[in-house]
Amino acid sequence: MELTPASSATAPVRVVIVDDETLVRTGLRLLLGGDQGIEVVGEASDGLEAEAVIDRTEPDVVLMDIRMPRCDGLVATERELARRPDLAVLVLTTFDADELVLSALRLGARGFLVKDTPPHELVQAVRTVASGRSILSPSVLDRVIGVAAGRIGAEAQAHAQAPTVGRVERERFDRLTDREAEVALAVARGATNAQIAADLFVSIATIKTHVGHVYEKLEVDNRVQVALLVHAAGRGSATIS
Repeated sequence: MELTPASSATAPVRVVIVDDETLVRTGLRLLLGGDQGIEVVGEASDGLEAEAVIDRTEPDVVLMDIRMPRCDGLVATERELARRPDLAVLVLTTFDADELVLSALRLGARGFLVKDTPPHELVQAVRTVASGRSILSPSVLDRVIGVAAGRIGAEAQAHAQAPTVGRVERERFDRLTDREAEVALAVARGATNAQIAADLFVSIATIKTHVGHVYEKLEVDNRVQVALLVHAAGRGSATIS
């Protein structure tokens, strides 16, 4: 997905790093701390420790590992977003954790990156989620959607006699105008705002407005959740007209 530059701000983005590996935390602290627009204000080795650190430091962004002892990143993400809905949680993960990433996004994480993401992209991703936008790695997005679509398909086949499968998702999708539906389908395929704007011959600003309406009507918070709902509603095979 296209990285979106953060809007200018005088105060640095305050970041807490949550990871059980000391070397990972150290590396992230050195990397992010070297950027003038980012301040690492705290670290935690698991989800339990993170609660106190977040309360003390009040960060804008939390870099959250998933697999940690005592309290993993999924539990911590759900807890912290329940307490601080405006907190931006950016999950750091590996390719072998597709299902865990999917769960984190459904819980409200603003995005995810793999741990071998190039340094400049990681820095930009922190700025992006701090500005209120989502950040999704294209290759991982394809895998996650594939996992979701495969599971949804299997469930639909197993419950072929149950007309309620995907009913809620279809009802939400049907709230969209024709144009919003086109945008939602394009988002579900992984298209950037710029790509959608070019396909539909409108401005990027117009697409951003449509995406905002799609989020509101589908009751989702990010582009992966749009993709999951589109697949669950059985609309994933449609194309932009």
